[in-house]
Amino acid sequence: MTIEFDVHSQEETEQIATKLAGLLSPPDVLTLEGDLGAGKTTFTKALAKGLGITRTVNSPTFTILKQYEGEDFLFNHLDVYRLADSDEDLGWDELFYGDAISVVEWAHLIEDDLPNERLEIQLTHTGDTSRKILFAPKGRRYEMICEAMTV
Repeated sequence: MTIEFDVHSQEETEQIATKLAGLLSPPDVLTLEGDLGAGKTTFTKALAKGLGITRTVNSPTFTILKQYEGEDFLFNHLDVYRLADSDEDLGWDELFYGDAISVVEWAHLIEDDLPNERLEIQLTHTGDTSRKILFAPKGRRYEMICEAMTV
């Protein structure tokens, strides 16, 4: 099962992320893949805002992990691009199975460390301001989230 959204503006991308935020709870894990400039950080910022995160969210490219406190849980934002060809374990179990919602950019680089159940999200350029957003759920919980996104 996959679901696809064709968006034509940043605002539409933000609307999808905000709707998704309302369906998430710890320890949900989302992976984001897409070329540079495809909208991964834009999507993550809107998701965080939808989760009630009030701090400014930006890409953790050089720090790998940024953690934000919400009202009831933590929000982990990881950019693992710099971990290519690394065997470093950053305590994945604590991050992915703890009391947080996690978003992992460039997740394919740590494929073996990811939970089997997760929501994989692919963002693809289709024009100057348009994107295709593909959700591929791994596990029943994420299938139910995807079903709720189509209502």
